Amino acid sequence: MAASRPGAKDLTQGPIASTLLMFAVPTLASNILQSLNGSINAIWVGRFLGAQALAATANANIIMFLMFSIVFGFGMASTVLIGQAMGRRDIDAARRAFGSAVGFCLVLAVIVATAGWIGAPALLRLLATPAEAFDMALTYLRVIFIAMPATLLSVMMMMGLRGVGDARTPLIFMIVSVVIDLVLNPVLILGLGPAPAMGIAGSATATAAAGIISLIGLVAYTYAKDLPLRLRGAELNYLLPAADQMRVLLSKGLPMGMQMIVMSASGLVMIGFVNREGLLVTAAYGASQQLWTYLQMPAMAMGAAVSAMAAQNIGAGRWDRISRITAYGIGYQLLITGAMVTVMLVFHEALLALFLGDNVSAIAAAWHMQLRVSWSFLAFGCTMILFGVMRANGVVVKPLLILAFTLFVVRIGFYHVGFPLIGVDALWFSYPVSSFTAMLLAVLVYAQGGWRKAKLLVPVHEEECRETVNSDAEPAGRLNPTG
Repeated sequence: MAASRPGAKDLTQGPIASTLLMFAVPTLASNILQSLNGSINAIWVGRFLGAQALAATANANIIMFLMFSIVFGFGMASTVLIGQAMGRRDIDAARRAFGSAVGFCLVLAVIVATAGWIGAPALLRLLATPAEAFDMALTYLRVIFIAMPATLLSVMMMMGLRGVGDARTPLIFMIVSVVIDLVLNPVLILGLGPAPAMGIAGSATATAAAGIISLIGLVAYTYAKDLPLRLRGAELNYLLPAADQMRVLLSKGLPMGMQMIVMSASGLVMIGFVNREGLLVTAAYGASQQLWTYLQMPAMAMGAAVSAMAAQNIGAGRWDRISRITAYGIGYQLLITGAMVTVMLVFHEALLALFLGDNVSAIAAAWHMQLRVSWSFLAFGCTMILFGVMRANGVVVKPLLILAFTLFVVRIGFYHVGFPLIGVDALWFSYPVSSFTAMLLAVLVYAQGGWRKAKLLVPVHEEECRETVNSDAEPAGRLNPTG
């Protein structure tokens, strides 16, 4: 059986509650590590190189996030394909899906990296990057673009491993990447020891080196441990994206990536509204956003875990477990997010002071918006769990439409209608209004049940047809591929 292989975990058997929790926790830890890494790197850059360098990295990171959003979509699509294949105990199909995803990602990453390196000045001008930060941002961005293929391949491989039920290996190499990045950042920025002082390029080089080293380690570990998705011999041909696999990756991956872009675009619009309220409110909002980033993590991690687990069970035909997977996912998410919201509200002064120092007025403004916004992440999390389950069966357009409607029509519409009546509070109350509307719509789509009838529409592979025919004549049935 595929799930008995080293590194694979069968998510279709045993107790749902403990299995889901043990699968989700490493993913949550990876997300937290990644965010902490970004925060600490920002501190290194800000402390050592000043506000101009920090502004430069902020502008470059906007572009990088858009690139990762697209790859995230393809990665989630491949996770679903791999998960369903593992649920069917078809490891060869899982490898085909993984190979097509990695091969396509590599080609896409090389094209984007090349175009990005050439077009970086135009991209920064499009973002209206401040003149004093332009040169630094250009240097930083070009180094990051050079390392992009390795970075995106790492992301794709980690998401593929989660599809076979392995959340431990991605966590290990996320730790490796973060440790290398944190150590190299000050060394290369300042030129400590034999290293040259590279300034802003040093920060980018540290991040690039961490990604490349982590990828090399991940590939080596995959083959050394003979993990399920390793490709050998004729299987290496799977790296040439197959037409049937590409249809699924594009039709499902693009809408998933668009979900991330829609959320980012909505955030940019909201920042524009916040900026109208003056520097004090903008500073308070910036500090609050730092905390809200962490409040989103349980929803994203649990959503990814639920999606992978549901995909395996759908592939195995275990529809009897899907409702319980959904229920446990929502329950865990409410528990973890609720605990985090409570901690952040109880210790709000100390947490906000990390970003706002002793600015009492800004802390008070941030506390005001925290009270109105923080609890809305409970509803956001429930929505992400329901989306994750539906995504496990290839349903991606309806979640995208719900997000677009609630984040733009509902949230921005509430702001415009409410502002003349309640002033700036219309901004903060627009968050719970849109979040609970999205949750209600997600519940309606989930309860209606049409998503259960969807198919990924991957044509049966020619080799599978031959094996199926042979299995009719062989007492032993279909043979499982060996390692």
